[in-house]
Amino acid sequence: MIPPSRTVAKTGKARPSIALICGLMLTTGMLLSCPPSLARGVALNLVATSTTLDWNAVALTSGHVLVGGPRWTGFPGPSVALVTQGNRIRPFPDKEWNSWAPGQDARKRFVNVNALHVDPEGTVWVVDTGTPEFGGPPVKDGAKLVRIDASKGTILRIYPLGPEVAPVGSYIDDIRFNGPHAYLTDAGTGALLVLDLASGGVRRVLAGNPAAMAQPGRPIVVDGQVLRKGDGTPMLINADPLEVSPDGRFLYFGPLAGPWSRIPTAALDDPNLSDKELAATVEPWADIPPIGGSAMDSKGRLYFTALRDDTLYRRDTDGKITMLARDHRLHWADAPFLNKDNTLWLPVAQLDRLSRFNGGKSHIRQPFALYSVPLTP
Repeated sequence: MIPPSRTVAKTGKARPSIALICGLMLTTGMLLSCPPSLARGVALNLVATSTTLDWNAVALTSGHVLVGGPRWTGFPGPSVALVTQGNRIRPFPDKEWNSWAPGQDARKRFVNVNALHVDPEGTVWVVDTGTPEFGGPPVKDGAKLVRIDASKGTILRIYPLGPEVAPVGSYIDDIRFNGPHAYLTDAGTGALLVLDLASGGVRRVLAGNPAAMAQPGRPIVVDGQVLRKGDGTPMLINADPLEVSPDGRFLYFGPLAGPWSRIPTAALDDPNLSDKELAATVEPWADIPPIGGSAMDSKGRLYFTALRDDTLYRRDTDGKITMLARDHRLHWADAPFLNKDNTLWLPVAQLDRLSRFNGGKSHIRQPFALYSVPLTP
């Protein structure tokens, strides 16, 4: 809950402050227009731009800034790139990995990259959905995780995601780490994946569970418009964002439009639990509105970018939500990455402006921008 914050009129009657009203809107998923003066005015620093890569992912490790983006946006890429001096992007780890074309072997090429993340050891992970067309089926051997030593640009391991865990209709979305396991979301069919980092074994759990499924009554609204598919129906995106609590006890997750739930990682990690027993451990966590992405710091504070109003928010562990910045340059800012120096990196994807969501007409405003935001310790 938002802590009480009240102002008193001349009549002596207490009335809620604008800050409280906006906070209550946030906790109920109602992101209406709140005064920009409520923002703390954190600075947006432009780091890089691109006209060829619609990036929706960023990761920093070993002194490198890596960006990635999906193939289905229609831009030539590369799928994963290193941001170099002079605001240039270079295929990472090399051109071959970024050269996939229909009919080619997908085992050692990126088909459709949706996420980048760094594990506790500092290596970067690339999440390849294996689906070259938006909403299409994965190509043979296309769905996979690729672990890379960013300092050397060498492939450390490839984790295949076969049809038993990434079936037709799936869209493996993002990844987080917790001890010997990693967790992933399937935004296509709605499920979680549990990866054993040592063996490479993957279990598909909570498939179709209400906590992993988008609710028709919670549309994705951007610029006052409901995001719709080509056939005019509202876009529904299932299990998408996820975070692990700093103590590793809980996984937080939900559909893109919320709400979020939590599940004990001990239950997720137990292969002996039945689907019913595992589902019984899921409980509500936070009523967060449609977001582009999230990041969690070492104190359990959640940073997220709200799609409805181009705003960066922070949710404290007591449920208090604070606006950090509102700026139209953050239009569909996707997948924030929180660096060790407490700087938040924000790739701005503008996904709702793609032609496929606008009757074949693109509303993209070039160039695509990557921002960094210094946060208060």
